[in-house]
Amino acid sequence: MFTGIIEALGEVKFLKNEKTNLILGVKCSFLDEIKIDQSIAHNGVCLTVTEMDEELYYVTLIQETVNKTNFGSIRVGDFVNLERCLKASDRFDGHFVTGHVDGTGVCEIKEDLNGSWKYVINHSSNNFVTVEKGSVTVNGVSLTVVDSHKDSFSVCIIPYTFEFTTFKNLEKGSIVNLEFDILGKYVSKLINNK
Repeated sequence: MFTGIIEALGEVKFLKNEKTNLILGVKCSFLDEIKIDQSIAHNGVCLTVTEMDEELYYVTLIQETVNKTNFGSIRVGDFVNLERCLKASDRFDGHFVTGHVDGTGVCEIKEDLNGSWKYVINHSSNNFVTVEKGSVTVNGVSLTVVDSHKDSFSVCIIPYTFEFTTFKNLEKGSIVNLEFDILGKYVSKLINNK
């Protein structure tokens, strides 16, 4: 379980295709605190640490994960938003984030609001809903929905989030990982099953 409050940026330093899997080697500021078998969210995707060396930790993405997320286009040198799993004793600053990405969206608009930034994200996840002032996770970042439409939503980013996450690198056409609010998904499924 995660909160969507990003802890650090990680740099992808190693990529290797192994059968249908993708192996990532990531460099981060808290490498000395990581252990094998630990869960870490990478752009909102919960991945298990499988190996470590002096400089990197490694995670394995199966084909399903590569197909459903923006990791199909990841390259060495790219940065990812990182969050370690929630401790039971921590404050809960974001919202319930499982790390199980529902799909991807595309950044349609990036607008500088002279003190904040507005992003409009298009998606084709018709089974998932957003609501104004509800929660959504974009590349692992817990955000509040500003405008909500059937196939798009907007979020606004404060300078801190812009500086310390990968939002500063997003441009029109960028593919992002989306996890819709868990409560909204359950309600939507219940309504659609009636």
